Amino acid sequence: MNYQGIITIEPGKRSGKPCIRGMRITVYDILEYLAGGMTEAEILEDFFELTAQDIKACLAFAADYNLAFT
Repeated sequence: MNYQGIITIEPGKRSGKPCIRGMRITVYDILEYLAGGMTEAEILEDFFELTAQDIKACLAFAADYNLAFT
């Protein structure tokens, strides 16, 4: 999945952590929700501004980031 344009990094926002579409929701936040047992549907219900594509972009970004460091 191409997550360019979905995952953004801005030095002054959330200490430069990767965020979703310039919002203050980080990739880490989404991964933490999923790891904690929340479903995609529950996340989308709690964060109306997110899309299923945003969640998939977080997973793809995390996979690429992990591969870069293995």
